[in-house]
Amino acid sequence: MQDHFLHAFFWIFSGATVIASLVLYTRQPLLVAYILLGVLLGPSGMNVFKSTEIISSLAHVGIVFLLFLIGLDLRPRNILQSFKTAFMVVPFASLGIILISTPLVYAFDYSWTTALLISMSFIYSSTIIGVKLLPTTVLHHKHTGELLVALLLVQDLFAIIALVVLNTMGGTAVETEEASSMMTWLVPLVGLPGLMAFAYFGVKFVIIPLIRQFERFQEFIFLCALGWCLGVAHLAHSIGLSYEIGAFLAGLSLTQSAICHYVVNALKPIRDFFLILFFFSLGAGFNLDMLTVVLIPAAIMAAVLTFLKPFMYQVLLRKAGEEAGTSKEIGYRLGQVSEFSLLIAFLAFQSQLISNEASHFIQLTTIFTFIISSYLVILKYPTPIAISDHLRRD
Repeated sequence: MQDHFLHAFFWIFSGATVIASLVLYTRQPLLVAYILLGVLLGPSGMNVFKSTEIISSLAHVGIVFLLFLIGLDLRPRNILQSFKTAFMVVPFASLGIILISTPLVYAFDYSWTTALLISMSFIYSSTIIGVKLLPTTVLHHKHTGELLVALLLVQDLFAIIALVVLNTMGGTAVETEEASSMMTWLVPLVGLPGLMAFAYFGVKFVIIPLIRQFERFQEFIFLCALGWCLGVAHLAHSIGLSYEIGAFLAGLSLTQSAICHYVVNALKPIRDFFLILFFFSLGAGFNLDMLTVVLIPAAIMAAVLTFLKPFMYQVLLRKAGEEAGTSKEIGYRLGQVSEFSLLIAFLAFQSQLISNEASHFIQLTTIFTFIISSYLVILKYPTPIAISDHLRRD
C-alpha cells in the first residue's frame, strides 16, 4: 500500500509539474493542467491509474479544508445578512436556469424527464472554483466574499436535498424505507441548528480553554484546530449534512479565538495539496469513449450556462439591492456547474433515472464550465492564480 501511494503521488505531482509549466508558458490557469493530467493518466488515457477511487477520496479532504479556512476568514454577523440575500436569490436563479436549460437539453434528443433531471444538476455552482479563485486576504473580509460564500453554501444545502431525493428514488418503496427516508429528510433540518449550537459552545467552553492552557505549544494549536475541523465535519455527515457544511461551521466557530490567522496560514499548503488531487481525479474519472457522443451538446450547453448563470445572478442580486459591480462580479464567479453535479449524475445513473450518455453529458458540461468560467474570472477579476500581475491577489 505504501509503494502504491508513492507510485501514485510520483505520477500526479511530477506530471503536474511538467504540464503546469507548459500551461503557465501559455498563460492558462493551473487547474486546466491538473484536469488534463487526470485525463491523460486515467483509465481512458494511458491507464496509469486503473481506478481513481482512492485519489477521489483523498481529494475530498481538500474541499473540507477549503470550507474550514473560509469559515475562519468570515465574520459571523456579516455572513448572516449575506445568507438572507442568498436565500432570496438562489431559488429564483435555480428556477430560471431550469426553465431555460430544460428545452435546450430536450433538443439534444433526451426525454423531457431526463432533460429536467439534467437541467436540475446544472443549477449549482462550484464551491471549489468559486472559493479557489477568491483572494483570501482581499475579499474574504469584504461583502463580495461573504455574499459569494453564502450563495455557494445555500446552493450546497439544495444539492444535499437533491442527493437525498435521488437516494430515496433509487430504493424500493416499502414501508420501512419510507419511514427511513422521512427520517433522512428530518434529521438534517433539525440537525443544522443543533450543529451550529454545538460548534459555537464547543469552541467557547472546550477549544478556547484548551488553547489558552497550552498556547505555548504551536503544534498543539495546529492539531487542535485540525481535529476540531474534521470532528465537526464528521458529525455533520453523520446527521445527514455534508462534510463541507460541518467544516465551514467549525471554521466559523473558531473566529471567537485569536488563533484564526495562525491556522489559516498553517493549513494553506495542505489545502492546495488535496485540491490538486481533486482536479486530477475529476479528469481521470471521465470516459473518453463517450467523448464523440456528448462533445458537441456539452460544448453548446457549457457556453449557454457560462452566460446564463452570471446573467441570472447579476439581475437577481441587483433586484435584491446589491451594487452593480458586486452583482456582476459574483455572477461571473458563479458561472460554472458544481462538483455536486458530478455526484448527482453518478447517483442518477446508478438509480437508472438517466442513461450513461446523459451522465457523461453532465460530466463533460461540468468540466467545460470549470475551464470557461475560470478563464473569464481570471481575465476580469483578482484571483490568486491570475495570469496578469495586476490581478494576482492572495
